[in-house]
Amino acid sequence: MQALAISTAAVALGELGDKTQLLSLLLAARLRQPRPIIAGIFVATLANHLLACLVGTFAGQWLSPEILRWALGVSFLAVAIWVLVPDKLDDGEVQTRSAYGVFALTVVTFFIAEMGDKTQLVAVALAARYEAFWSVVAGTTLGMMLVNVPTVLFAERALRWIPLKAVRILAALIYAGLGVATLLGYSKL
Repeated sequence: MQALAISTAAVALGELGDKTQLLSLLLAARLRQPRPIIAGIFVATLANHLLACLVGTFAGQWLSPEILRWALGVSFLAVAIWVLVPDKLDDGEVQTRSAYGVFALTVVTFFIAEMGDKTQLVAVALAARYEAFWSVVAGTTLGMMLVNVPTVLFAERALRWIPLKAVRILAALIYAGLGVATLLGYSKL
């Protein structure tokens, strides 16, 4: 249960103001079809985080506890710094016309945008830290959906309600706390 809660919170906080949240906003504003966009985000996130958690699980099994502790601690500290930098969506990154429809367009663009993203790296780190593969997959996917579903449903209004600078600072503090706790050897987090 702890892995699920921490995974959900870590990804939800990291996703606020992230490139993939901006992508959700862009898709919703341009395509105006929330159901296939939300379904596409779910499928892309689930596939992406399944892969990330597989990598994290294998890393957790192959690395010695000491190396894993340092790698995870430094990773969390790096994400704490990274989360402070606002993401920008490059112009032309999303093409709104596709023969495969809104759903397929969303799955492909969202999956690609999430590759190497901070929330994917958090999924890898959490899967390596916890021996609860499905809880981490469920938590990271839930965290992603908690942020992106309202973004799609409320499009431009969603970002006005959330003070992103404060959220980024809070997320950075949480990631930094996880990093320091990991480096100090606290295993209950």
